[in-house]
Amino acid sequence: MNQSFSRRSALKTIAGSTAAVGAALTTPSLGQAAEGNDKLKGNIRHSVCKWCYGSIGLDKLAAKAASLGMESVELLDPPDFPTMRKHGLSCAIVSFPTGTLKDGKTRVGGIGRAFNRLEHHDTLVEIYEKRIKEVANAGLKNLICFSGNRAGMDDETGLKNCASGLKRILSIAEKHKVNIVMELLNSRVNHKDYMCDRTDWGVELCKAIDSERFGLLYDIYHMQIMEGDVIRTIRNNHKYLFHYHTGGNPGRNEIDETQELYYPAIMRAILETGYKGHVGQEFIPKREDKLASLEQGVRICDV
Repeated sequence: MNQSFSRRSALKTIAGSTAAVGAALTTPSLGQAAEGNDKLKGNIRHSVCKWCYGSIGLDKLAAKAASLGMESVELLDPPDFPTMRKHGLSCAIVSFPTGTLKDGKTRVGGIGRAFNRLEHHDTLVEIYEKRIKEVANAGLKNLICFSGNRAGMDDETGLKNCASGLKRILSIAEKHKVNIVMELLNSRVNHKDYMCDRTDWGVELCKAIDSERFGLLYDIYHMQIMEGDVIRTIRNNHKYLFHYHTGGNPGRNEIDETQELYYPAIMRAILETGYKGHVGQEFIPKREDKLASLEQGVRICDV
């Protein structure tokens, strides 16, 4: 019995050591990222979300992104565009506009109140028409949107309402060659009650709208929480996936060996679909050197 226990202990030790070595060989450490001067491979077009680095400031974040060879800082508003251009960067997907309903107090356009309610549509059409033109005038391509929360509404009605409202702005988007991209978010941890919380619902919305200018933002972190099976989902639905976001799970922190998703394999799967767009780093750094964490994340995804 003691001999068997010792054998099992030894095997566990060997397996743990092997796994640690494997992780060290395949995943850049924070130190390696901070010291890395190697050029990016150019297969993945790298971007980063501004909001995750709010304490650093856009100018410093953009400078770091440019120095790494990244192409974009994203989820920017039009006043941010000059800073982006200053550093020779693009904005892979532009942030959403918001507006107030006729009641003078209800704000719409954000995650919780958006296209799944008919009473929001007139205001949404007005603010999105303006933002679409701003995106086009800046030479940019993608503009984010949201479904809104359920608040007791069934998913079928919400889908029909979203399709109705989005069709009203897509004629404008098509004219200006701008993509409207709805984000898939989890409704279990971060965005309770959000309606567009599953890939199949989002794909059905794409089919109902039937426009080459409408697609989905596949947030890998969010969809890992809701449905998992990330690589198969990407392979089966890639024609509807216009943009990607990263994030470590659990916690939405660094995308290294501290969490359950293996991003090099996910990035290879995305490339295999023929995807030519950007991948946006959208994890919240918890280490003190946030920009070193960004570099580490970029190099992990640079397959």
